[in-house]
Amino acid sequence: MMIIMEYTRDNMAELLRSHHITPTHQRIEIAHALFSLQEHLSADQVMAVVNTRYSETSKATVYNTLKLFLEKGMVREIIADPTKIFFDPNTHPHHHLYDVDTGKLSDISDEHMQVSGLPPLPEGMVIEGIELVVRVRRKT
Repeated sequence: MMIIMEYTRDNMAELLRSHHITPTHQRIEIAHALFSLQEHLSADQVMAVVNTRYSETSKATVYNTLKLFLEKGMVREIIADPTKIFFDPNTHPHHHLYDVDTGKLSDISDEHMQVSGLPPLPEGMVIEGIELVVRVRRKT
């Protein structure tokens, strides 16, 4: 993966190419929405950001592009609850804190988490990774 210090529309094409994705106008706009904000966005939020600039991007295009970005390892999909799916431009190992009250998802460094007590793995299997979503809400 290429390292970019500042995400602009100009360098989004190269980022897409580095993930073997053909740059198109809409893919560049969708990538720019995700990477320039450096936030966890839902598909609807990505579409809203893209359509503030160009209103021709359809929901199907956003969903198909995000699926392509996932398949190529450009973003991660975080399922905070069954109705909340976010796309994360940070593909390095880390975990998440999900505020159920506000719907905000934030990063937790993997160095702050320890996982113990995993069950034995089926024969021939190895752990590929562990991603935790810690759900919190205000005390009532």
